[in-house]
Amino acid sequence: MFEQFDSKNVVIINNKGEITYFTSNNLSIYDLNLDNIIGRNVTSLYKNLDRNNSTMISAIKTGKSFLNLKQGLQTQSDKFVYQIGSTYPLIEDGKIIGAIEFADIIKGNNTITGKKVYFNDMTHQKNGTYYMINDIITRNSKMIEIKERIRRVSRTDSTVLIYGSTGAGKELVAHSIHNCSERREGPFISQNCGAIPENLLESILFGTTKGSYTSAEEKIGLFEMAKGGTLFLDEINSLSPMSQVKLLKAIEEKRIRRLGGTKEIPLDIRIVVALNERPEELMNEGKMRSDLYYRLAAVQISLPDLVERIDDIELLSNCFIERFNKQLNYKIKPISGELLDAFERYHWPGNIRELKNTIEGCFNTVIGNEITIADIPKRIIESQNITLMKKLQKSGNDLKSYLANHEKNIVLEAYKIHQNNLTLTAKSLNISKQLLRYKLDKYNK
Repeated sequence: MFEQFDSKNVVIINNKGEITYFTSNNLSIYDLNLDNIIGRNVTSLYKNLDRNNSTMISAIKTGKSFLNLKQGLQTQSDKFVYQIGSTYPLIEDGKIIGAIEFADIIKGNNTITGKKVYFNDMTHQKNGTYYMINDIITRNSKMIEIKERIRRVSRTDSTVLIYGSTGAGKELVAHSIHNCSERREGPFISQNCGAIPENLLESILFGTTKGSYTSAEEKIGLFEMAKGGTLFLDEINSLSPMSQVKLLKAIEEKRIRRLGGTKEIPLDIRIVVALNERPEELMNEGKMRSDLYYRLAAVQISLPDLVERIDDIELLSNCFIERFNKQLNYKIKPISGELLDAFERYHWPGNIRELKNTIEGCFNTVIGNEITIADIPKRIIESQNITLMKKLQKSGNDLKSYLANHEKNIVLEAYKIHQNNLTLTAKSLNISKQLLRYKLDKYNK
């Protein structure tokens, strides 16, 4: 009989068939991206799925469960993935409000074989992770210290709190902690708490006991799924105060009780959590309990925004260019000086994720073998124009005065670098010696 103790994939839909929850495990295998899954109709995910053959849609229509069914799903790239799973209707106050499906990928044609599975540029480890610590690409001193901290905290089972803005790399750090630890052979279970409906949160995290509510089945929760490994809970600030109390209790006592159950279940897991807002602000606004924060903050890793690690922009950009070259069989050159200058002056509110998506977008517009200013999103250039205007307003100068002063600084700096050598300075600025002499005289040099 199929058991859900090792299920890596959980999908929840509402009574319209729209996806409200989707686990992040195995997304690349299904050719899916978590960013555009939530809100879509479940039948739109695969080419061979429609309202007539979808078990989840059938569960909504009939109120029946479908147990241990094998399915072959045709992805958008015409790859077939085979899975076995069970589907249950979700019933509240006698009404069907949606459906939930637990599934595992099974071996077969074009499916998982061996220790690792390669899809696109990512390596999916058997333990459920995609990243290792060497995937943290950096030359920035803060990030180098963080990598060392990851190695140190991985030696223990202490709960870790990761703080960072959206796109700063929290999940990458969580994967790295797991793969540096002695639990690396165990499962890595990842869950974005903001994606779980509040009324389903407790059952998904802690599991359910048969008969605990109408149509309830004996189901394992994420805490038990992570046995012997790591449970990563992202955006825990989205949890309600009551859910935060239950999370704190589980962390403190290292045991849980399934919904409706009486049996205490000991936990053999490491818990890693993440916040995308400053914890001090969350506590001041009443969005996070202080007792939970102080329990978690014993080991805290705070990630800098990309704007704080400008020295990594060239390295990361070229890394992404190399990655997409391999994926798309292109031969795009490393980032140019002009483009790097524009990137380093941009504030990157979406952090590394935005940089990666920007490079990917450029691969769809580039003509030739080099990305230019014309290929990058307008918002990057426009934001820098706004910054320039603010500087002009603050200084009280007009554009002509600002540019003249900027030119003066460049010319004098180049002249200093080349030790007052007229020929070398003119060559580096790509102007004639006569024009350079004129400008130096103008600047009294």
